[in-house]
Amino acid sequence: MADTAVARPPADASAASAGDPGKSRRRREALNGYLFVGPSVIGFLVFILGPLLAVIYFSFTRYDAISPPQWRGLANFERLFTDDRLREAYLNTLIYVAAAVILINGIALLLAVLINQRLPKPLTLIFRSVYFFPSLVSLVYVSLIWQALFQRDTGLVNYYLDTVGGDPVNWLNSTSTSRWTVVIVDTWRNVGFAMLIYVAALQDVPKALTEAARLDGAGVITLFRRIIVPMISQAIFFNVTITVIGAFQIYESVIVLTSGGPGDSTRSVVMYLAEQAFSSFQVGYASAIAITLFLIILAATLIQFRIRRSWVHYE
Repeated sequence: MADTAVARPPADASAASAGDPGKSRRRREALNGYLFVGPSVIGFLVFILGPLLAVIYFSFTRYDAISPPQWRGLANFERLFTDDRLREAYLNTLIYVAAAVILINGIALLLAVLINQRLPKPLTLIFRSVYFFPSLVSLVYVSLIWQALFQRDTGLVNYYLDTVGGDPVNWLNSTSTSRWTVVIVDTWRNVGFAMLIYVAALQDVPKALTEAARLDGAGVITLFRRIIVPMISQAIFFNVTITVIGAFQIYESVIVLTSGGPGDSTRSVVMYLAEQAFSSFQVGYASAIAITLFLIILAATLIQFRIRRSWVHYE
């Protein structure tokens, strides 16, 4: 009896019927990737992009959060140029920005240089913790504490002024001093974070480079200007950028310390925006203010990134 040949399917056909394991694995990896990034994408769409698009739409409407929006075109943006209170709020905010950039970064860099000296390690850790601790406390609580310190009759600031023969100062209710109380509180709270960034940058400066500069006769000022500042310029750029962005959005310390007064002498743009939206129910006009503030912060950030090429050094 002749042998009967058993027909076998080709190898390619069997592989195709079983499926490509490599393709299946790639699909699983892609699905896992989508699952990991999905929450972030959904959060961005719901909490950032969605509200941003809504604000852009409301800025062209008259909307009081109760009745339906009414299209007004550019009327809200035209009002921006005739609003004296908004002009005052922008002036205050620009003062906060300038003061924050100069004071926070100047004091933080000075403290970082002092801490970076050859001190015992436990003492260095204590100094870092003490200066950084205010950054961990809520700005509302910090502002409440400083509000008590700045009281005219019962505050500790005027108490110590009296012990050295000074006259009591009406810190919170005077147009000449109230603005600077906000600057002091904002500086005190944020200087610790900037200091830690500078300390980390200073520790990366090569010791051999500074020692060689000293051997060549470089003084302290020359060493700081020619060696230290260029080597930590990336940290300076980072701190200045986040300080500018944060100062443009200053709100909590103003509302707790002075409530924007006396008059509008301490009112910030964000505080004025919130009042228009939630007190006066002019959501459309508040949205227009928010759009302009966003564009100003964006422009300030882009300018900083543009000019960094002339002074930020990369290894």
